[in-house]
Amino acid sequence: MKRLCVIAALLAAPLGACNNDQASGIVTAESAQSFDGISEAETLRFIGNEPFWGGQATGDTLIYSTPENPDGSEITVKRFSGLGGLGLSGTLAGASFDMAVTPGECSDTMSDRTYPFTVTLIIGEDSRTGCGWTDAQPFSGPESP
Repeated sequence: MKRLCVIAALLAAPLGACNNDQASGIVTAESAQSFDGISEAETLRFIGNEPFWGGQATGDTLIYSTPENPDGSEITVKRFSGLGGLGLSGTLAGASFDMAVTPGECSDTMSDRTYPFTVTLIIGEDSRTGCGWTDAQPFSGPESP
């Protein structure tokens, strides 16, 4: 449940188990609209640097790659929509893998591209940030920087 609460906080999702204070005025899951900007059928692509990492996710399958593993590792993820974005959670090499994808202009600082999503990734205790895009919501800038 702790992992879900971390991602829920990143997405501003209304998970009652994370906050038991019913009098706080927090929007409930029943009264809020979840993020629907990336369908399960779409392929979400994501990248980050320092360290370099990337991959893609479609449905409940995610491939995570690094320079040391360019073909990537395939993991099964659970998807959930919060009020502010999409969460993907699974396990990578025995460590928790939690990704939050939120709408907002993003730059990877190396390619002169602008992406429509910001990606926050936590693997075990390691946190990193990056950018994401889909075919329906592509990046702008050079195709091959």
